[in-house]
Amino acid sequence: MGDTFYTLDSPAEGWYKEKMSKFLAFAVPVDTVAEAKEVIASYQKKYHDARHVCWAYMLGAARNDFQSNDNGEPSGTAGKPILGQINSFNLTNIVIVVVRYFGGIKLGTSGLIVAYREAAREAITAGNIIECHEQRVIEFTFPYLAMNEVMKVVKDPEVKIASQTFDNACAMTIKIRADFAEALTARLCDIDGVSLCD
Repeated sequence: MGDTFYTLDSPAEGWYKEKMSKFLAFAVPVDTVAEAKEVIASYQKKYHDARHVCWAYMLGAARNDFQSNDNGEPSGTAGKPILGQINSFNLTNIVIVVVRYFGGIKLGTSGLIVAYREAAREAITAGNIIECHEQRVIEFTFPYLAMNEVMKVVKDPEVKIASQTFDNACAMTIKIRADFAEALTARLCDIDGVSLCD
């Protein structure tokens, strides 16, 4: 299904050592660009004494929202290998930050690529990869008289009720797997008085 994706169920850590340089890697599941940037900023602050704090993230079931950063390392030697590991494991909704403490010996371009790649891989394999489904949020209103019919539709095991208000005019916000959203909204729209919110 098009809404299925893989990510980690919780943050994981890994590390790699090469010629006295230490690479600490942190893989953190996220849902938005803002969250990814928050994670990156927190590691930059925590490891402000490190020579480089490089990172990459990937978002969305379609896996087309991504970015990477070499943070002062030679172009393509840090962010790209980190992103490459995210791709190798077919993950998304994840940010990986690799912190480098320089050990005094230069690693060269190929050495850096290997080190960042291995550190990222260590963090991913230390974590637990899970299958997830992209969620769609549907908000709608309906008259109180339509309550029974609405409840029959939203009793679907795939539906999660996020909020509900029952009055003369009722409102509900639900979440459902993106692949099932169209069929569910069609069923709701068949009920008299149901109005979908934009």
